[in-house]
Amino acid sequence: MAVELGLESSVAVVTGALGRLGPIWVRTLAGAGAAVAGLDLHEDGADELREQVAATRGSFSLLEADVTDRGSLERARAQVEAELGVPSVLVNNAGIDQPPDPDAPTQSVEDVPAEAFIEVLDVNLVGTFRATQVFGSAMAKAGRGSIVNVGSLYASVAPDPGFYDHLPLDPPFLKPAGYGASKAAVINLTRYFARLWGPRGVRVNAISPGGVRTDHDAEFLRKYCARVPLRRMAEPSDLAGPLLFLASDASRYVSGHELRVDGGFTA
Repeated sequence: MAVELGLESSVAVVTGALGRLGPIWVRTLAGAGAAVAGLDLHEDGADELREQVAATRGSFSLLEADVTDRGSLERARAQVEAELGVPSVLVNNAGIDQPPDPDAPTQSVEDVPAEAFIEVLDVNLVGTFRATQVFGSAMAKAGRGSIVNVGSLYASVAPDPGFYDHLPLDPPFLKPAGYGASKAAVINLTRYFARLWGPRGVRVNAISPGGVRTDHDAEFLRKYCARVPLRRMAEPSDLAGPLLFLASDASRYVSGHELRVDGGFTA
């Protein structure tokens, strides 16, 4: 029996479409034949992404929506359904992260205000819940669909402060505590909806990337890669196949699963 990796005739929604990983998901889904609706708060980088999708002869439209505002998500769903049809794929990607940056403001963990911790949870975790409520319920009503939540290797392990101790910052740079906490909760939320909506034909899984190479400084890159069995960070293209697997019928009997794409970091 042939395994179907294509997404022709599918409608896909990607939250945080213009963020750090959003364009990877958009290009992958559009390149596989899906009509992709990207949700974001701004249009920075939208023209470049449109050009990249057009080069694959894919379909991409951008809608303004905020995962902290359920009303805006409901308006976006109505527009998607009117213009493209009922979504069959949802990628919950919108999130707040703080990559290592010599210019980043820093605080001792004792001084981090609770409001900052709560803000990360509201976007990364509660935002995933809201988008799943709004778009996932339409899938459950239709009796089919695939939801892919974006986790992180830090859903499973804690960040190593030693990765950042070469940065000339006082206090030292710390990965926000709320980031890993939110992503761990997203994994549990994945299992919750997989159990709840499986009988209605909706699969719910998570993809947890490790570090993705961008413009990291050489010392961070050296430290990080030394911890990875494959001895490198992920390239954007390394995430495409795993997403396509989870979004398509290639994983039609996979639900409630966290797929770690981290080069063996958490092994």
